[in-house]
Amino acid sequence: MKQSRFMSLVESVANVIVGYGVAVMTQILIFPIFGLHTTLAQNLKIGAVFTVVSIARSYLLRRLFEGIRVANRSGDRGGHAEPAQTRR
Repeated sequence: MKQSRFMSLVESVANVIVGYGVAVMTQILIFPIFGLHTTLAQNLKIGAVFTVVSIARSYLLRRLFEGIRVANRSGDRGGHAEPAQTRR
């Protein structure tokens, strides 16, 4: 079953929201262990920065792998093609 574009968008947005919440909660729990004491507002801002970086990383990796997929489909396999099957 193929996922619709709308559901892909919903999944991506949900992933970002959940990731942001996990990041902020992790900071609140872990920062004090390392002697870092931040306000909730600071944690929210730090979480936002890491969320933007994560989205950019995810996008760039997706485009890289899509480029690899397209190159493999077009026959440009860089010597990594599977051997051709012969008919008998």
